[in-house]
Amino acid sequence: MKIVLAPMEGVVDHLMRDMLTRVGGFDLCITEFIRVVEQTLPAKTFYRYCPELLNGAVTPAGVPVRVQLLGQHPQWLAENAVRAVELGSPGIDLNFGCPAKTVNKSKGGAVLLKEPETLYQIIKAVRDAVPKDQPVSAKIRLGFDDTSLALENADAITQAGADLLTIHARTKVDGYRPPAYWEWIAKIKEVTDIPIIANGEIWSAEDAILCQQRSGCQDLMLGRGALAMPNLAQTIKQSDAPMSWEQTKELLVSYSGYEIYSDKGRYYPNRIKQWFNYLKRQYPEAESMFVELRKLKHADDIVQMLTA
Repeated sequence: MKIVLAPMEGVVDHLMRDMLTRVGGFDLCITEFIRVVEQTLPAKTFYRYCPELLNGAVTPAGVPVRVQLLGQHPQWLAENAVRAVELGSPGIDLNFGCPAKTVNKSKGGAVLLKEPETLYQIIKAVRDAVPKDQPVSAKIRLGFDDTSLALENADAITQAGADLLTIHARTKVDGYRPPAYWEWIAKIKEVTDIPIIANGEIWSAEDAILCQQRSGCQDLMLGRGALAMPNLAQTIKQSDAPMSWEQTKELLVSYSGYEIYSDKGRYYPNRIKQWFNYLKRQYPEAESMFVELRKLKHADDIVQMLTA
């Protein structure tokens, strides 16, 4: 079984990747998407989203990090894919799943699930441009408004030459509302012979087993669940006990050190509150602490509360 850490815009940056891969259980990370319009982006843009490129494209714990691109123009995506691989990315991931309105309005992310031919043209252009030994993967949802094109999209992605497909088992309209329709992944598996990774609504080891049974997939991608329980990957792989609240607090303090002294330090109060929104799902202690935390605006006050 392989477990991939999901790309979550504004949440899973290199600091969070470092933290969660140190906890363990992940085999691959995908970056937040890099938006491609009509230019070949400079190296500094890739380094900003994926500083790991300067360290052999792995986190300090040694987990590979793959660059994800988002856009609608096949040739520009292909050129930027080549640039990313030249800079060291172990393959390329293409985002066809982002549900954000601003992204969809500019014809990126999940809105392209309305256009199987465009999916085909993008993936084929990238696959043709990137060296054969570098995998090209794609992430999709089950559709935009509904699942009517799910099988056609998967077939287009397969025919275009993708090496791997990750499926978030909800439509764009579903957003992040439960449930995830894992059984749809099993249907998609019938029309493609490329490996598939199942994603969506995996919050526990029990959820992971159920997802594997219903989707027919061994490999999983974890996003919000890994933020809610930092050692979720290890509870799935190694049957570890969920991390205790005390251990989680220690992790939060470590993260605070990373975040405050990085170039993103000014965002720390908002970032830590954002993380607490996920932790509340697993830890009652986080719920009560968040009542006080939400009032605090300064990093020092937040760290003092965490270490009290």
